[in-house]
Amino acid sequence: MEKRTMAQSESRLTAIRSRRLIDGSSDSVVEDPIVLIEGRRIKAVGPARHTVIPEGARIIDAGACTLMPGMIDLHVHVAAFNCLTFQNYRVATFEVSPQLQMFYCLYHAQLCFEMGFTTLRDMGRGTPYGGYTAELCALRDAINAGIVPGPRMIVSGRTMITGSHFDLLTLPRAAKREPGFTADGPWALRQLAREHLRTGCDVIKTCVSGGVAAKSDHNVRNMTQEELDAVVDEAHAFNKPVAVHCFTADGQRMCVKAGVDTIEHMVYTDDDAIARIKESGRYVVPTLLHRSDIAIARRREHGASEGLIRKMKEIQPACFQTFRRMHAAGIRIAMGTDTTVDPEMGENARELALYVELGMSPMEAIKTTTRNAAEALGMLPDIGTVESGKLADIIAVDGDPSRDIRVLQEGECIKLVVKEGEIYVDKLSTDRKYVIHPHPTERSVIDAL
Repeated sequence: MEKRTMAQSESRLTAIRSRRLIDGSSDSVVEDPIVLIEGRRIKAVGPARHTVIPEGARIIDAGACTLMPGMIDLHVHVAAFNCLTFQNYRVATFEVSPQLQMFYCLYHAQLCFEMGFTTLRDMGRGTPYGGYTAELCALRDAINAGIVPGPRMIVSGRTMITGSHFDLLTLPRAAKREPGFTADGPWALRQLAREHLRTGCDVIKTCVSGGVAAKSDHNVRNMTQEELDAVVDEAHAFNKPVAVHCFTADGQRMCVKAGVDTIEHMVYTDDDAIARIKESGRYVVPTLLHRSDIAIARRREHGASEGLIRKMKEIQPACFQTFRRMHAAGIRIAMGTDTTVDPEMGENARELALYVELGMSPMEAIKTTTRNAAEALGMLPDIGTVESGKLADIIAVDGDPSRDIRVLQEGECIKLVVKEGEIYVDKLSTDRKYVIHPHPTERSVIDAL
């Protein structure tokens, strides 16, 4: 096989042609497009009648497929204790070592990558061995270095108070915590944020309210305003954004006052909080799929208590109503799923179908996972749309998601996944290419009797 130097690989031209293009920047669809890629970036985009394919360029014919930007999920947990090879995720919490969990993290990220998600913002995970920031940064760095294939990873470090939702979500009340797992007071939280930042995280995540996954009510305050202000100030001093778990209107007001970058989850709200978020221009990440019937059923299958199932079902109507209210108010929305054990890894695009059911047009929903998500990350100059000069993150979909958003959740419909100009998934050619095993459900269950 001919060896290619880095310079040769960077200069090679690739042309992708298809039936239509959704570029992520407008509501229109480009018919018979050609996307010309040079190295890692898009060189030109346009209708075939106006776009010349240079001689010698490699041509990929996507036939009747729709081209669109690689999708972005702003709220995933690839280090969630595995439900794919354990019958009970609570067993996995204590049976999986940090070393084994690293392989699960890669596997989870690749399941999402196969489904057209070229960028994931990971929202962290606590473990019985402490925080997991260093391991997630290692996964990101291994992908970036080309050691293993995977999506672009944006990694968070968690700052949380003692007894918070994050604390109780990770471990039972009686379980021993590692030193530095939580912190209390503005200066201790500043120190914890600094430690995560030194480790190399891209974003700081914190928590201002309770949630349904811990043995506390959603309306329990998980941080004072002074503590939140300190965390945000510390992250911003290092030019890093802050994402905040928030279930309540009071929490939303705290977030706006502190100047957080994204507000995570849509659960409860009120008119005043909506007005303040709208005025601030902050992005809200809905994570509705985690509250859906399919996710609740999955959680029950994987060992959740009936009390937790009941709580998840109780907040569901409020989540959907809050989405409708915020969408109607014109609040900026960026897609995130809260993918953990439910929904399962790779099912992320089901979130978009919920947005459409609740009043968004399919094209609006597509923008939440492309342009909007990129803007919320501060990465719109490089990703989120198919435009000249941007990184070539492109997928080819069998069908037209601008008419039927559900095609994005069907694995066999994701025909091509390109990240930074390199093809990672190819189901168009006879010589198919996958990131992982083409049948990822063929795996052993570790704790099966």
